[in-house]
Amino acid sequence: MNTLFDKIWDNHVVQQIADGPTQLYIDRLYCHEVTSPQAFEGMRTRGLKCFRPQQIFCMPDHNTPTHDQDKPIADPVSAKQVSMLEQNAHDFGLTHFGMMSKDNGIIHVVGPEKGLSLPGMTIVCGDSHTSTHGAMGAVAFGIGTSEVEMVMASQCILQQKPKSMRITINGTLSKGVTAKDVALYLMAQLTTSGATGYFVEYAGDVVRSLSMEGRLTLCNLSIEMGARGGFIAPDEVTFDYVKGKEYAPNGEDWDKAVAYWKTLKSGPDAVFDKELVFNAADIEPRITYGTNPGMGIGITEMIPTEGDGNFKKSLQYMGFNAGECLLEHPVDYVFLGACTNGRIEDFRAFASIVKGRKKADNVIAWLVPGSWAVRQQIADEGLDRVLEAAGFEIRQPGCSACLAMNDDKVPAGKYCVSTSNRNFEGRQGPGARTILASPLVAAAAAVTGVITDPRSLYPLS
Repeated sequence: MNTLFDKIWDNHVVQQIADGPTQLYIDRLYCHEVTSPQAFEGMRTRGLKCFRPQQIFCMPDHNTPTHDQDKPIADPVSAKQVSMLEQNAHDFGLTHFGMMSKDNGIIHVVGPEKGLSLPGMTIVCGDSHTSTHGAMGAVAFGIGTSEVEMVMASQCILQQKPKSMRITINGTLSKGVTAKDVALYLMAQLTTSGATGYFVEYAGDVVRSLSMEGRLTLCNLSIEMGARGGFIAPDEVTFDYVKGKEYAPNGEDWDKAVAYWKTLKSGPDAVFDKELVFNAADIEPRITYGTNPGMGIGITEMIPTEGDGNFKKSLQYMGFNAGECLLEHPVDYVFLGACTNGRIEDFRAFASIVKGRKKADNVIAWLVPGSWAVRQQIADEGLDRVLEAAGFEIRQPGCSACLAMNDDKVPAGKYCVSTSNRNFEGRQGPGARTILASPLVAAAAAVTGVITDPRSLYPLS
């Protein structure tokens, strides 16, 4: 079939079990504090050691507070999970990037920025948004706790091979339209189950034009279409991003690696199980109106007048009406961050809108870098001064308000324009109402206090 997915998958097959799954070799396992404790306990119970500890990296991110990280964590459950990860990493001889370490952050942000995620790899983590690393040209996907233990013990996993899908987006994105808008558009077109059973390769003019940050955002959201994962063939954008990273090859090894990485692409005669083609001209800045990421509209469009069985229930939860336009709807919170939009490019975009303006008085804003490295880059570029002059505070790294597992919770009934990945009921706190959007849309809401088309604030260049 000659697809890139086939090439990477087949290169990692240890054995094919007759009438059963594939035993697949895994190059990198990431562990965070939420889904790993049971796996470590299982290893202890069976008296096992990690088969290849040098290929496993641990990092707390879900439960970490985004302020006062130098102080003990107040929540006892969060404190225990974070401390258990550190102890488990120590006991099993694994690399651990702890809180307040320069290496810490959200695991799906840190992996690529340190060169731990590389083209051609198989990468897993007990987290659905592991698909993020597919932007590096890797086959990356989330796994369950028992599978985490399987990889720890054997550096392999049993998996049924997914089908392949190619999504091509041609043309040129309009000003103010970002990778996040592309992803939200695709989710609305395919629905949240439209890519179930598939591994998606993104291709076309738009995808090639995206920066690495944009590609990471796009691949991050693959799971929200039901896909097993999503990835992009590596190219010069990838190589330039990876070169010089801490864990990237160097010297002669770099030259050999790039020579191999250049072969990682689908052939001209590649056959996919499904192909879809979209036009960039059809995509404008987008927002969600419901309680799954596929319930989205262009920011100037009206909420549909009908939908599936959960349509009315979703609108009732959100306090919206069918046929309503959401422009000028008041917001209470704005969240910039998460493994979806917590990278330096996202902060540049947010700052470009708020520069010279002031945060709306009615808005509480959480600006959370995806890593300490991003936070340092914000300072190096002077973005911190721009943001602070506009009335915003930059917090410490972590998953933050992406999910209600730390202190950053949105109160019941309040509206949050969020750059994160999910808008399920209660995702950001019991009763919280989440509107997914890009950093540009989030910034526009933060300075106006209402849902605002960022293109109306000034001509974007």
